[in-house]
Amino acid sequence: MSENRITWRRGIRDGIPIALGYFAVSFALGITAHNAGLSALQAALASFLCNASAGEYAAFTVIAANGAYWEMALMMLVANARYFLMSCALSQCLPPDTPLHHRLFVAFDVTDEIFGIAVAAGDRLRPSYLYGAMSVAIPGWAGGTCLGVLMGSLLPMGVVRALSVGLYGMFLAIIIPPARNNRIIAGVVAFSMAVSWVAAFLPFLSEGMRVILLTVLISAAAAVLFPVREGEEAAA
Repeated sequence: MSENRITWRRGIRDGIPIALGYFAVSFALGITAHNAGLSALQAALASFLCNASAGEYAAFTVIAANGAYWEMALMMLVANARYFLMSCALSQCLPPDTPLHHRLFVAFDVTDEIFGIAVAAGDRLRPSYLYGAMSVAIPGWAGGTCLGVLMGSLLPMGVVRALSVGLYGMFLAIIIPPARNNRIIAGVVAFSMAVSWVAAFLPFLSEGMRVILLTVLISAAAAVLFPVREGEEAAA
């Protein structure tokens, strides 16, 4: 058996838990897509082409608010900007002779979880390993979104409203652990929530632009006021 086939099968094995997690999370995302008026096929295609919870939620929010295309593009750029850094870092982990087209295909599905298992692979990392993980992670994400839209069409409205808060629960699960261990993160999160609530009452600011401006301004201010030193990052 060739080395590429071995690493591809290893990628599938490591990607199955990610796919199961994606399926559960994207189900709630599908409820959001249903509330925005998307069909199951449209939502599944969106998830197939954009494997990012925050980015897709932002896009569905713009769609629900009848926002402009440029507004959606800008919001997606802001919400998914961290993947530029992950792709650059991951590119350095691949063998030096990896062709450009493989690097581009790998960058297509750089998510937090896939980046994590890729870094853990160390010197054994090959494009075939990432393709194996992607081959189960992407269908899991798209399938969960599709099922969420379908169930949103079948379930009673009260149940749909209850399920629509599932994605917020995922975001809370992401921010609460670091906020409990770091007062600065807790303060920034609390400040962001307060400012977002106040900005919601501004009539001249759409929901999409509010998310874009607050994300850029608050994250930039936090980076300037509370920079992470190299020693602190290593200790974390």
